[in-house]
Amino acid sequence: METGEGADGPGGPGLGCASFNQDSTSLAVGTKTGYRLFSVTSVDKLDCIHESADTPDVYIVERLFSSSLVVVVSQAMPRRMNVYHFKKGTEICNYSYSNSILAVRLNRQRLVVCLEESVYIHNIKDMKLLKTLLNTPSNLSGLCALSTNHSNSYLAYPGSATIGEIIVYDANNLSTVTMIPAHDSPLAAITFNASGTKLASASERGTVIRVFTIPEGLRLFEFRRGMKRYVNISSLSFSPDAQFLCASSNTETVHIFKLEQHGPSGDEESPTWSAYMGKMFSAASSYLPAQVSGMMCQDRAFATVRLQMAGQRNVCTLATIQKLPRLLVASSDGQLFIYNVDPQDGGECTLVKTHRLFGADEEHGTGEAEGTAPPQPCQSYAATVAMPTTGPVSATLTGYSEDGGAIKGEVIPEHEIAAGPVCLDDETEFPPINWCRDGSRSGKERRT
Repeated sequence: METGEGADGPGGPGLGCASFNQDSTSLAVGTKTGYRLFSVTSVDKLDCIHESADTPDVYIVERLFSSSLVVVVSQAMPRRMNVYHFKKGTEICNYSYSNSILAVRLNRQRLVVCLEESVYIHNIKDMKLLKTLLNTPSNLSGLCALSTNHSNSYLAYPGSATIGEIIVYDANNLSTVTMIPAHDSPLAAITFNASGTKLASASERGTVIRVFTIPEGLRLFEFRRGMKRYVNISSLSFSPDAQFLCASSNTETVHIFKLEQHGPSGDEESPTWSAYMGKMFSAASSYLPAQVSGMMCQDRAFATVRLQMAGQRNVCTLATIQKLPRLLVASSDGQLFIYNVDPQDGGECTLVKTHRLFGADEEHGTGEAEGTAPPQPCQSYAATVAMPTTGPVSATLTGYSEDGGAIKGEVIPEHEIAAGPVCLDDETEFPPINWCRDGSRSGKERRT
């Protein structure tokens, strides 16, 4: 979320941007004076695990899972991307591009930089530029999405500036997978689920949200956010198990949709009023015009949240915190709202905690909070029970050493080992680009 001018709140500088990391355990915010990283693994306590005042006017800050790697872009140098090891306080490398950087996305295999009319794909292991996608359709907002599952590394970006086409690109094999005709209007938001098997999208109208299968590009679900007005959808996010999808906009309402197929057997076993009405609508839709019948077949929100403000940009995510499903909303006025979600009955979500990102209730940690209180294992969001991990073992990525820090006498926090192959607690984990750590040289863009 880029907030533009930012909002000056009491007790702190204006908020320039906010983003959750790939598993929603950390929140990164950019400010007029630098950036901050918060741990969001607890409801009652918001720990500031790192704060930097070295780079002013930060409008992009992205953290790689729970590692020490953070990517920063400043308004002072909008064409330059800086990659830092924030725990050591060192720069890993920096790259300069031909135009302003609009977005950065990363997983454990790839780092993607999006400009207005081009996309750059780097190998995150050594930051080598692997591919440049030139002459892409004009993308003023830098809209793009990268699957967090690095075993496939699907990249999605607009295929047109006038209609809602989505290009799905394989960032591992460097080839186009498919083109999805998602909407009649230009795209406003896109996101992958954690496994990279589903892609959700919304157009600039903001009335309909669609979910597609990946890599096939087949429409799987269609949800209607509203009918009365067009809105600007600013954020889409799947729950960890992809059973729910949340959408926030410039209105005061956040919608949560449930991704479930309505089978005929379930309706017969436990008939309800909604199921009965659904059958009636389904039967009637065959006699109505296609546009009307399509609206009748769209599912409505399973749960909703009424925010305390409207008209402000925000970013939302669904996460399991302390074994319960939660909705987190970070707003451009510098607040973080945490809501309880009922995974069985839905309805109106309950606000349980409000944190100020710059204020009296802000807790400054020493960086040890993540190590002493590691995040809970990934759980089924709907049932809130444990689910087995599906991430690949570290042997699938050569070039990273999870025991490198231990060999050199350094203790690697347990949560970073569990996060995957990238730990970034060893200076030799990026051997090809050690030469640019001291800032004496910088990487330059290359076209391939």
